[in-house]
Amino acid sequence: MTTKTEKLLLQRRSIRAFKPVTLTPEQCQRLMEVARQAATSTFLQQCSVIHVTDEALRATIREVCRQKYVGSNGDLFIFVVDLYRNYRLRQQQQVGVGQLHTTDVFIQGVEDTMLAVQSVATAAESMDLGCVFLGSIQNDIRPIIKALHLPQLTFPLIGLQVGIPDQQPQLKPRLPLALRTFDNHYQDVFDLNNFQDYDQVVHTYYDLRDANRRVDTFTNQIKKKLTTSQAQRNEILPVLHEQGLCWK
Repeated sequence: MTTKTEKLLLQRRSIRAFKPVTLTPEQCQRLMEVARQAATSTFLQQCSVIHVTDEALRATIREVCRQKYVGSNGDLFIFVVDLYRNYRLRQQQQVGVGQLHTTDVFIQGVEDTMLAVQSVATAAESMDLGCVFLGSIQNDIRPIIKALHLPQLTFPLIGLQVGIPDQQPQLKPRLPLALRTFDNHYQDVFDLNNFQDYDQVVHTYYDLRDANRRVDTFTNQIKKKLTTSQAQRNEILPVLHEQGLCWK
């Protein structure tokens, strides 16, 4: 028997059109409490959340994301890997920076942050709200860091826009389990022939979603999307180093 939570997770989809209202203070508080209670690696709690309400800041983020819906209707949150807090606590106890410059500790912060944002998204959807993850803040991360006044040892990892849905998009088909879940050992089952049925499903999805758009398949997208990168995204590693992160 499928539980209410399972149904919610199995039907999740990205919402990119929101009604012109913002969340109530109570709704925001509930979502941030959910973020606070997310699992955290070794209890370091290396995640912070910035609720962006200033229109100028929202416009800056929208320009970086290159998506008109970003920061328009609904509420915009930026989830930050935050090692700075623990640095300040160590500094005041006169024990120095310790391992905070290492990739290991940064990855722990990434884990904390992604667990928090996913928890908030699930909670929002359980409240009949919609949301969309904004990895597009990585298109040009330096302006985001500057606009949000982020100090060293922090990194804005992902955005989340939440609001009352103003659309009902189709459920986007995911890879079949046989091509992504294995028992005991990793299995190379990735012959193109094994993707033919899934390509047809994806082709039909795009065709039904908008007949005026170019129809596409999954394997064709993989061929195109991983060939080149936006120039600013190639700067992510240098920016991490500039922020005092992943030095070794």
